[in-house]
Order: sequence, then structure tokens, then C-alpha cells
Amino acid sequence: MIPSIDAEALFDPAHLAHYEALAEVRRGATEIGFLTLRNTEISPDEVLKVIAMLRAFFHLPPAEKEAYDMARTGSNRGWGASGGEQVDPEANPDYKQVYDCGFELDPADPVAALGLPAYAPNLWPARPEGFAETLKAYYARATGLALKLLQAIADAVGEDGAYFADKFTRPMALLRGNFYPERPEWATERDFGIATHTDYGCVTLLATDGVPGLEVRLRGGGWLPVVAEPGTFIINFGEMLEMWTGGRIVATPHRVKGSDQERISVPLFFNSNHDANVVPVGSGKVIRAVDHLQKRFNGTYLHLKK
Repeated sequence: MIPSIDAEALFDPAHLAHYEALAEVRRGATEIGFLTLRNTEISPDEVLKVIAMLRAFFHLPPAEKEAYDMARTGSNRGWGASGGEQVDPEANPDYKQVYDCGFELDPADPVAALGLPAYAPNLWPARPEGFAETLKAYYARATGLALKLLQAIADAVGEDGAYFADKFTRPMALLRGNFYPERPEWATERDFGIATHTDYGCVTLLATDGVPGLEVRLRGGGWLPVVAEPGTFIINFGEMLEMWTGGRIVATPHRVKGSDQERISVPLFFNSNHDANVVPVGSGKVIRAVDHLQKRFNGTYLHLKK
């Protein structure tokens, strides 16, 4: 069973259930790789507003979306068409569509001069009206919650949560809208909304429209469906955090096969600053966060494959 965590209990040391929440977070992070988080400062209405904006965008005519096609940019900003990603080389490219946006650097920031794709400019569509404003507001709220959660997770597994504070001042955090249409009639056993994969970064904060679809691979074999209503977040952990904690926190494979219902999910992939060294303290090794992410992106986005 995936732990269900009350955010108020987790974030308030004076709460009667605080230590119980920490224990459940520890179990979710170190044994399962997934948990759910409810009762956060982000309301169901805020999530539903974002989902409505994304749904309206994805239902625009293809020619209108193509104006924001990330395949033309050399980065992962804007709209990604069906078949634009392949997370599992043993499966066909994913049939979902996506919309990606990320952290916006101040033009005067010295990091902007480096021209890193991880901080590429966002491509905001003209329609639906209010799209950029809605997603920017949610991005700010979600990244704030994700940092609090990351620090609490670190504390729960015996790491120093405060250690991460200055590693996320320019987070390479990517906010994505996933649009899974009804599973196509032509789909085979090698076709997925998104095939089996682990996330690449630190922590994923996933909001959904409540439609089932996500499946988590169990340690003993088989797949466990995970469903959450809007306002409850599905949390999982990525390869970067697994490396950073020396394997104490686990990145668990998951997938979406698709069904007879269209589905929208909104993951925030919360990743550190580009220059964070994402290996255990004292290991003597250096792996920059941006190098790990860019290598994984280059192997996933078909327009970035070398």
C-alpha cells in the first residue's frame, strides 16, 4: 500500500501525527518510491483551473499548436506532439502529447549567458486566454510546496533537510501537462501513453484529473494502479535524488498504458540548480545536475537525440 500523507501533520512538528507522518514518508521514500500527499496549501480548485487550461490547449487545432512545437527549439519548452518521446527503447514512442514550461531566469542573471537548454525561454501560447498567467502562478505555488516536501523527506530519512535549501535557488524545475487521449485502436503491447521509466530528477509532484491510468511497478513483480483526485498529489522520486542519497531513496519504474478515457496529468519535476553536485557528500565524485538531466533528455526527446 502506498502511504497517504497529511501535509499539515508532515510540515508541523507540533502536530500530534507528525512523527507518524515522518515514518510513513520514510517508508514511501526508501521502500516503495511513491506516496500521496493531501491537505496541502494548493487547493483542488487551483489544480482544476490548470487542468482546464491545459485541456483547452491540447484540444486546439494541430496547426495552432505547431506554432509552439518544441521540436523546432533544441530544448524542452512548448508543445510536444504524439510520438515525440521514447522513454523506453524496448517500446514504441509514447502516444501522449505534452506541454512543457520551466524556470525563467532574469536576463541579467550570469547563468543566462551560459545558454543552457535547461533554462530555455518558455513558449507561451496565445490561446486559451490566461494560459501563461495560470501556469506561472501554479508553478510558483508548486515549486514552493516541492521544496518544503523535499526538505521534509530528507529529514525523514536521516539527511539534513536544510542542506538542500541553497541548491534550489534556480531550480531546473519543469512543469508539464500530459495529455493522454483514448488508447488508440491501433495500439499494440509496445504502445503506451508513456512507457515504463523512472523519473530523471529529484522529486515529482503529480496532479491529475482523477482519471485512472498510472501504474507503479511493485518490488515483487506486477503493477499497482495509483489514482488521486484533484488536490491530492502523487509523489515519486527520481534518479537524481536516488544518486544524491546514495540509494537510500528509491526511483521506482512506472507507466501509463491508457484506457477508453482521455486523461490529463500535471507533473512538476522538481530538480536542483544546474551546478549542484548530485552525489553523496564526501564521495569524492562530481556529477553536475545539468549534465545528468541533459543526458537523459537527449535520450528521450526524439528531436534531441544525437
